[in-house]
Order: sequence, then structure tokens, then C-alpha cells
Amino acid sequence: MQQKSFCERKALRFKHFSHKGYALFSVMGREVLIGTLSVATLSHAKAESISIHTEATGDSLQRSELKLEEVVVTGSRAPMTLAESAKIVSVITREDIHRAAAESINDILKLATGVDVRQRGGFGVQTDISVRGGNFDQITILLNGVNISSPHTGHLSADFPVSTEDIERIEVLEGPAARVYGTSAFNGVINIVTKQSSDEAAVHLSAGEYGYANGNASIGKNLGSTHHQLSGGYTRTDGATPNSYFTSSRVFYQGSAKLSDNAKVSGQFGYSYKPYAANTFYGASSTDQWESNERIMAALNADIKLGIVHITPQLYWNRWFDHYQWHKDNPAGENFHKVDSKGASLNAWFSTSLGRTSIGVEVRGESIKSTKLGKLMSETDWETTGGHDSEAGKFYKYKDTRTNVSAFLEHDIMLQNWTLSLGMLANMNDGLDTKWRVYPGIDISYRPTDAWKLYASWNMALRMPTFTDLYYSGANIEGNANLKPEKTTDYQLGAQYRGKGLIAEAQLFYSHKTDMIDWVTYTDASTGQSDGIFHSVNFELDNKGVELNLQLLPRDLWGENCPLRKIGAQYSYIYEDSKYDVAVLSSKYAMDYLRHKVVVNADGRLWKNLNLSLSWRWQDRVGENNPSYAITDGRLSWDASKWSVYFDASNIFNKKYFDYVAIPQPGFWWRIGTVIKFGL
Repeated sequence: MQQKSFCERKALRFKHFSHKGYALFSVMGREVLIGTLSVATLSHAKAESISIHTEATGDSLQRSELKLEEVVVTGSRAPMTLAESAKIVSVITREDIHRAAAESINDILKLATGVDVRQRGGFGVQTDISVRGGNFDQITILLNGVNISSPHTGHLSADFPVSTEDIERIEVLEGPAARVYGTSAFNGVINIVTKQSSDEAAVHLSAGEYGYANGNASIGKNLGSTHHQLSGGYTRTDGATPNSYFTSSRVFYQGSAKLSDNAKVSGQFGYSYKPYAANTFYGASSTDQWESNERIMAALNADIKLGIVHITPQLYWNRWFDHYQWHKDNPAGENFHKVDSKGASLNAWFSTSLGRTSIGVEVRGESIKSTKLGKLMSETDWETTGGHDSEAGKFYKYKDTRTNVSAFLEHDIMLQNWTLSLGMLANMNDGLDTKWRVYPGIDISYRPTDAWKLYASWNMALRMPTFTDLYYSGANIEGNANLKPEKTTDYQLGAQYRGKGLIAEAQLFYSHKTDMIDWVTYTDASTGQSDGIFHSVNFELDNKGVELNLQLLPRDLWGENCPLRKIGAQYSYIYEDSKYDVAVLSSKYAMDYLRHKVVVNADGRLWKNLNLSLSWRWQDRVGENNPSYAITDGRLSWDASKWSVYFDASNIFNKKYFDYVAIPQPGFWWRIGTVIKFGL
């Protein structure tokens, strides 16, 4: 066999790949076997290691790469390719996740341009995720397209029943997406898509400083017309900062069954339990706080085709148990909560000569039972606390419920160089009143060439207050049961270039937001002094910013033998102007946003199977006692086809930094690990 030259191209690439039947003409004489290529809202498909069988010779070319980058489907209610879409969805691929020096989903999200990840402890122990200057309550988090966001508080939305090894990709859609995902998609959407390996098992083990140990195992199996994927894991550490130990247990199952050529059902189930020491997480005057979060989630989906109509019903249920102690093992300042979110939705779409039309409806019920939050129940209705950490003699004495009903309509017009997407959300929430409110949106894109796309959008959205916003009160904090729902009108302009070996994106955005929710201290008009209490209030906000993203892909230019796989540089800038009805002295959210963020990363091969990945992240946050900081992380790994070993180093230069004032983050922290795969 002739020796291939350095940087010779190996990949077989389709220049165009679409839903048209003739789009596969490029493979003349070959049978292309692609394991799974699902088309779902906000999903991305990239087949990287497939078999190409040449019928003429019988040769099987394993490891040949078929890149289907044009089948990215963005945030619309009906499937739409990346080339057709009028939006930009940032995708963190499986390869990106594998190369990152990250042991948690939250650490991976730090690399996304417009995403602000604020941790109170290492490895996402208690993490707040926000987008474009918003807060953690203003985004929707999906797991395989299922809404898993908590109506209690966004503090709990980022507790995932999956590990990094379970993930195929993470998709980030920035900006309002209410007409696609409902009212909680106020500032953006993050969709975590898990992998579905066929007839394969894998084990991931890692250990490191401060008593860190992690284990995760998964198995995927095809049985006739069904597929099953099961994973589970456990993580623990003594903590790298005072009183920050934690343990985390998790199990996750997903399965699917093909009932006929026109019908498929799928489902998922997840469980996680995480008790942790909370140091000064919720107040500087207590260093021995403690909390446990327990989550149960289940969902059932179907994909049915009746003639030209595609129907996708969905049922889901999420339950959270939360137990919090201001002082560990001290009943003073102790809270128990049980929260449920149950939903049923039906989406249908069809194509005609006029374009693609989709209609849908969703009914979601949200409830809380608590020792603290909600409306006081009669004593005969009190309920014993539940969950792993329930205690005899402790009762849920308060509760609240609300039902959210949403109706969706969208029409997409796709021409040769243009896409126009128009839609609206009609919403009614009985926690507010029984009135229907309409939130429209328009997205448009123009493709002057195959490489370039220009786009613009205008969207409106609404977000209901969380149960914490409405009811939480303590020694220095006071909720407000009369809060109004948040509203936003958002404008975006952008350009994208996807050429050979280069991806470049630029986005401008502006939003006018009313009735925004913040926790503030202010001067009392009657006394002229502050009472030192944080009050939950509505205010007005103008938000504007820019995001830039540049990726160089040397292997697309010179083939797989090139040492460098990717070089990336990202920058985001946000400016906010807030207006309150009272003179505000301090704020928890609006005066504490991430103004500048820069991420630079690179990875490639050092020698044979030895790979190195480095990332550098600089952040500058507004507000007092928020000094800017720069953090460098790295991973050194030896990667074979069925196994890999790696050495991770977080905060390589041991920088002192804070995501929240007075809560120090870990310094240098090393870990070693291995991933082993087995065929079944």
C-alpha cells in the first residue's frame, strides 16, 4: 500500500446533503451505512466513524469519515437543516467534550460564547447557568428535547442524571425561543443530547486531589427493533475549599422501539441524588450550611407519520426533593421542598408548496409543597416530608399550584437562498389569571453563497416568576407574591461563514425587557435608611451586546494527519441599563452580570495517539467585589480506538478567583482517568 503523505485528506465529504432523495448521488456504487440520523427540533447530526462498503470490491473502509454538517436542525417546531435555518445554534460536539478538561456538564458549558456559568463549588455542585446577561431562571434546559427546568428555582435545573461520558453533544440556542419551547425559554435554550451506542459497553474511572473519585458505566444494546441504553455513576470529593465536600449518585435509561415504518416510540428515565456541604453558598454568616437535591424524571415520546402529517406527542414528569439547613444538623433555618412539573404536548407539521407548517399545544402543571414556600394549608392537609432525606415529624405546611397552557403556530417558507420563519405562542397561566397572551416572532435568513448566511430576528417572550421569587422569606430576604411575569422584546442581527477549514460567526442583539425580577436592597422613603433586606421586585432593563466566534479546522484543509484539530477564539460583550421604581442600593442579579468573556482553546496531536487540549478563559463581571480573572485548563490524553487515559489540570496557574463574592473557587486541581469500551 502506498504511504500517505503528511496531511493528506482522508475524509469523504458530501458538499450538499439535504432531505432530497437525489442528494446521495455522490456515493455511486457504494452502500453507506449510517447508524442513526434522527431529525428532531434543536438537534445536530454528525456521523464521524462509519463503515463504507464498496459493493464492487467488497472492501470495508472502517474509520472513513462522513461529515454531515449540513443536517444540523435548529430551533424551529418543524425539522430544518442548518443551511435552511434562520437561527444559529452553537453545538459542543462529542469530540469537544472528550478533549475538554472537564468532569461535569457545567464545566463544559463554560466554553460556550454567550453562556455564564457561576459555580459555588467544584464540578457543578451548585451551579447557576444563564445566557446573555440574564439569570439562571430565564433559560430552558432540555434533556433529549424534554424540559427539565425547575419552577422552584433555577439553582436546581442544572442537576443532571447523566455524566459527560453519556453525552453526544450539547446545543445552545441564545435569545428568546418561547414560540418553540414555551414561556421558560426567555433568554435561551440548552439541549443536552445523550449518545445511543449500539452493542457497546463503556467504563469511565477517574480520581484526583482532595479525595476526588468518579465512576461511570454504560451499556447500549439493540434487541430486534428496539434499542436500550443504560448508564449510572457515582462521584465524591472532600472538597478543595473549606466545607465543600459532596457525593453524587445517578442512573439514566433511554430506549426506543420501531413499531412500523411510520411509527416510533422512545422514552427516558433518570434519577440523581446529591448531598453537599454548602459553606457560605447562601449567606456569608454561616460556613456550615448543608443541602441535598434529589431528582426523578421520566418522559415518553412518539414520532408518527400519517400521510404528509408528522405527529410528535410527548409526556413528561419531573420531581425534585430539596432539603436545606442553614447550620448542618440544626433544625433552625431548615427547609424541605417537594416540586413537581408534569406536562403533555402534541406537535404536528406538514409540508406543502407554500412551505412547512407546524401547530402544537402543551399543558404543564407545576406544584410545590414546602415547609417554607407557598400558601399555608389547613393542618389536616399537612404532609410528611418525602424523599431520601425525609424526617419524621417534619411536615409540608405550604403549597402552591399553577397550570400553564400554550398553543403554538409556525410557518416556514424556504426558497433557494431565503428562509422566512413566522410563528407565535399563545399562553395562559392560571397562576397569573385566565387571560390569553400572544407572543409572536419572525426569523429570516439570506444565503448569498453556500458559505455565507446573513440573518435577522424579532421575538417576544414571557416568563412566570418561580416559587422562590414569589414566596421565599428569611432573615434578610423577602419574596413578593404580587410579582408580574417578565416580558422581553428581542432583536438580533448576525452573519455566519462556514467555509473550508474555517467557521466565523458574529451576532448583535438588543432586547427591551419589562417587569424583570430582581432581589434588591433600597432606601426606605419614610426613614431614609436601608432595612438591609433583599426584596423581590419588578424593574425595567435594556440589554445589548455582541458575540464573535472563530474556529480554524486545519484537518478539514489538510487531512487527519495534521497535528492540529481545532483552534478557537470567542468573545462576548454585554451592556445593561436598568431602571427601578426606587433608589436601589444593591442587587443580586441585574447589577452583577458578565460584561466581557473571552475563550481561547486549541487541541491536537503531540505524537502518535498522544493529544493535548488547552483552554484559556477570561471573565470580567460588573458590580462591586467582582475582580476579573483568567483561568487555564488542560487535558493530556492517550487515545486508542477502544480506550483512552488522560491527565486533567484545572486552574493550572492556581489563580484565586470568585464566581460569587466571598465564595472562593478551587485552585489547581489535578485528576487522572481512563475510558474503556467493550463490544457486545
